[in-house]
Amino acid sequence: MAAKQSGIVIIGGGIMGGDIATIFAAGNWAVHVMSPSQKTRDALPARVAAGLGKVGADAGLLKNLKMYDNLEAIAWADIDLVIEAATENLELKRKLFSQLETLARPDIPLTSNTSNFQIGEIGKHLKTRARVAGVHYFMPAHLVPLVEIIKADFTDVKICDWLEQNQRDLGKMPVRVNKDIPGFIGNRLQHAMMREALYLISEGVVSPEGVDAAVRFGFGFRFLACGPMMQKEMSGWDTNYYAATSLYADLHAEKVAAPVVKAMIDKNHLGMKTKHGMWEWDDDGIKKEKDRIEKVLQQALTILNADMKK
Repeated sequence: MAAKQSGIVIIGGGIMGGDIATIFAAGNWAVHVMSPSQKTRDALPARVAAGLGKVGADAGLLKNLKMYDNLEAIAWADIDLVIEAATENLELKRKLFSQLETLARPDIPLTSNTSNFQIGEIGKHLKTRARVAGVHYFMPAHLVPLVEIIKADFTDVKICDWLEQNQRDLGKMPVRVNKDIPGFIGNRLQHAMMREALYLISEGVVSPEGVDAAVRFGFGFRFLACGPMMQKEMSGWDTNYYAATSLYADLHAEKVAAPVVKAMIDKNHLGMKTKHGMWEWDDDGIKKEKDRIEKVLQQALTILNADMKK
């Protein structure tokens, strides 16, 4: 007898939900996506099909995808995991999780892909909150290997163990976040760097192009081979200590968002989505840049695959 196919419910079929659907479809899971938006549901099959092609998966796996406009229509007895990837609205997420608690089998994990809210705040009102955890992907989720597995104070550690192995089985690189802190790990590290980068730009020290070049072709290039902890193991922690002693007092440490970003928002210069940001964009330029980035990510993933399988 053939083994039962695992089933996942993904709430939200937008950019992130669609990419998560691609990950699980490529892993031969039965993928059930709920979105109340007809426009989103109509666009989803093409998005998942394109994603399957980019990860080298069989196009026939698109058959694993089913879509719904409400949660009650799903056959919940066949579902083994839920990932919520809805709009970043705390009350909406709490409402969804209350509904999920009544629909999903009591033994399956209920997880959120949120990047804005602590998992403890989303699931604290549930009776079965021990099965609530965070599964946080990074865009584009089907290409970026990292997945944060977030444990709230009430989360059963066995749930996190299962989620971590599940993501490894799907070819991802899970990192356990043992404390449910704002921003988790990846976003905190990114924002620490971004705060300094925006300060350097606003002070006229360097151009936006210069920042990107310094990261991509400097320490970012090196980080593809080894992370910051391993790099300091090689260079020596004494060097790090003395450099930090000299430099830390001069680093930017503002507690509010950068004024240069607020000024762009006030002018509706939001980047590619409004065709204006730190650069000017048109449709052709946006497509070329996104295609270039995806190509580089696919090449980088090929390099990292060997380390991910260790």
